[in-house]
Amino acid sequence: MTRKNRTALITGSGKNIGRAIVLDLAGRGLNVVLNGSSDKTACEAVAAEAEMFGVGTLIAMGDVGVSDDCKRISGEALDKFGAVDVLVNNAAIRPTSPFLEMDEEEWNRVLAVDMSAAFWLARACLPGMIDKGWGRIINIAGMNAIQGYNGRCHVSVAKHAAWGMTKSLAKEFGSRGISANIISPGPIAGDHPDNPEMAAHIESQKSKIPLGRLGLNEEIAAAAGLLASDEGAFINGQMIQVNGGTQT
Repeated sequence: MTRKNRTALITGSGKNIGRAIVLDLAGRGLNVVLNGSSDKTACEAVAAEAEMFGVGTLIAMGDVGVSDDCKRISGEALDKFGAVDVLVNNAAIRPTSPFLEMDEEEWNRVLAVDMSAAFWLARACLPGMIDKGWGRIINIAGMNAIQGYNGRCHVSVAKHAAWGMTKSLAKEFGSRGISANIISPGPIAGDHPDNPEMAAHIESQKSKIPLGRLGLNEEIAAAAGLLASDEGAFINGQMIQVNGGTQT
C-alpha cells in the first residue's frame, strides 16, 4: 500500500517500461508526472489511463539529456504538486557504434541522457524529499549494459555510472528517509518493435532465461512499485535484477 498525496516523476513514460511504471504507481495512489522528448500524444494517452485511478497527472515534455530541460521538467512538477516524492530515471538511448568509430558528440549525448539526467533530476527533487523526510530514487540500468555491450561502450559506461550514483545516494541520504535503488531488467517482450533486428535479438535471448520466457513491462513496473512503497523502505542501495534468473 502506498499513501495518497505523493507524486512520482517518471522519465521516458510514453511507452514500454515507462508507461507500465506510470500505471503501477498511479494504481498505488500516486500522482504522476509523465515525460517524453517528442511524442506528446503517447504521453497524453498514458496520462488518460492513469487518471482512471483518480490521481493527478502532469505532462512535462523535454529532453532529459539537456540540463535546462531537466530543470524545467522538475520545476513544472514542483509547481503543480509541491514535491516529487518518487523519481524514476527511466529514459535512455542505446545507439550502436564500434568503439573506434564512436564520435565525441555521440559519446557525450549518451552520457547526458543515460546518466547525467539522473544527476540533474535528483538534484532538483532531493530538497523536497529531505523536507518531508521521505523519498525514493529509482534508476533503471539494463542487464546487457551492466555486463558490457559490444558496440555500446558509452551505454555501459553511463549505466555503470548510474549504478555508482545509486549506491552513493543511498549512503548519503538514507538517514533522511530517502532510499536509492536501481532496477536491471532482462529482455522484455515487445521491446523495440520499431527495430526488427533488435526485436529479433531480444527474442533470441529467451533460451538463456531459466523461466523460458521474456519479461513483461508490468513485471519491471511491479519492482518499481515495491521500491516506491512504504513496504519497500528497507531496500536501499541495491541493484534489483528482474531477468527471470539469467546469470549476469
